[in-house]
Amino acid sequence: MTRQRARRAELASFLRSRRDRITPEAVGLPPGSRRRTPGLRREEVAMLAGVGVTWYTWLEQGRPINVSVQVLDTISRTLRLDETEREHLYRLADLPSVPQPPGRGALEPEIQLVLDQLDPMPAVVYNGRYDVLAWNRTYGALFPRVVKAPEATRNALWQIFVARSCCLAMTGREAELPQMVATLRASFGRHLGEPAWNDFVRELSAESPEFARMWATHDVARPGSRMKMFRHCQAGLVRTVSTSLSLSAPAEARMVVYTPVDEESRERIAWVSAHPEVSPVAEHAH
Repeated sequence: MTRQRARRAELASFLRSRRDRITPEAVGLPPGSRRRTPGLRREEVAMLAGVGVTWYTWLEQGRPINVSVQVLDTISRTLRLDETEREHLYRLADLPSVPQPPGRGALEPEIQLVLDQLDPMPAVVYNGRYDVLAWNRTYGALFPRVVKAPEATRNALWQIFVARSCCLAMTGREAELPQMVATLRASFGRHLGEPAWNDFVRELSAESPEFARMWATHDVARPGSRMKMFRHCQAGLVRTVSTSLSLSAPAEARMVVYTPVDEESRERIAWVSAHPEVSPVAEHAH
C-alpha cells in the first residue's frame, strides 16, 4: 500500500506540473483575468481531453481510481507530453502496457575488460540512480573525487551537486545538471516506494537546494548522446560526445562512453589518461 500511495502521489504531482506549463492561449482558450495559475485549470484539461471533471480531479489528487490506456493517451496529447513523459505517466499510473525492468543482477566481469579496452576514451557504468558501478583509468583521472568516494556516496549526481564546482572537471553545469536530474526522475518512476530511492532523493535534496529545485520541476528525460566538455587544469579543454549503451545486467545499468570530437581533444584526453596522478583541478581550488 505504501508503494501504491507513493505512486499515486507522484502521478498527481506530475500531472499538476505538466498542466501548469501549458498556457490557455496555447490551446486556443481565452487567458481570463482571475487565474490563480499560469497554466490550465483542471476543468479545462478535462474538457479538452473529453473526460469528466470529477474523474480528472480525482486522478490529479492521486485517488485510487481505474485508468485505461485510451484515456491516458488522450490526457497525454492534451498535456502535450513527449514520448519519455508519456512513458513516465504510464508507469506512474501502473498500466501493464509499460514494460517493467528485469530483476537486479551482478555486473558481468567482462564489462571491466570492455571499459579498459576503451582507454584512453573515458567510460563508466551507471545504474538508474547514477551510482558509479565501474569505470576505466581515464574516467578515474577526470573524476578522482567520484571514484574515490565511499561506496555510499560513489554517485555522480551526489558528487556533482554536493561538491563545489571548482572541484570537478565537468563544465556546462547549467545545461548538464537539469538533464541528469530529468533522467533520474524518469528512473525514479520505476522505483516508487523503494526506501533506497526515497532516501537518496530526500538526502540529496537536503544537501543541495539546487538539486531540490530541479527535482521539483518533474522534468523527465532518457539517457542519450550529448556534447560534454571537461576542463583539466593542465591538459586544457576536452570536447566529447557521450554515448549511452544499455547493459543486460544489472537492471537499468548503462555504459557511458565519452568520445573526443576533434584531434586536439583526442591528444588532450590521451595525456590525461597517461597522467592519472595529476589532479584535474588546480590544487589551490580544493
